[in-house]
Amino acid sequence: MTLLITVFAAVITGVIWYCTGFSGKMKLGTLCLMYTGASLMWLVDAVVEYIEVGAEYFTPAPADMLNDAYLGLSVAALGLVIWFAVLCIKDPEGKVKNALMRKQ
Repeated sequence: MTLLITVFAAVITGVIWYCTGFSGKMKLGTLCLMYTGASLMWLVDAVVEYIEVGAEYFTPAPADMLNDAYLGLSVAALGLVIWFAVLCIKDPEGKVKNALMRKQ
């Protein structure tokens, strides 16, 4: 499930990044690369686990699938949090700077 969730996240962000014309304004490339990297990491994990346990890999217990789903959603959420932090630090439209200047 972790692999599936991160692959979907990578594909969705990749399509959005492609449709926006590879605009670096919102740093979608960073988010896409994070999800692609996570997908590759989970793919390697899946291959190694398949080598270790064989065909049993394709029949996980429901509790294991639920745990993997929570882990996959946590990875996707953490990617969004990191992307948001990068976006706030880079501040491409100057909105954070303007909000901070208004308070002073």
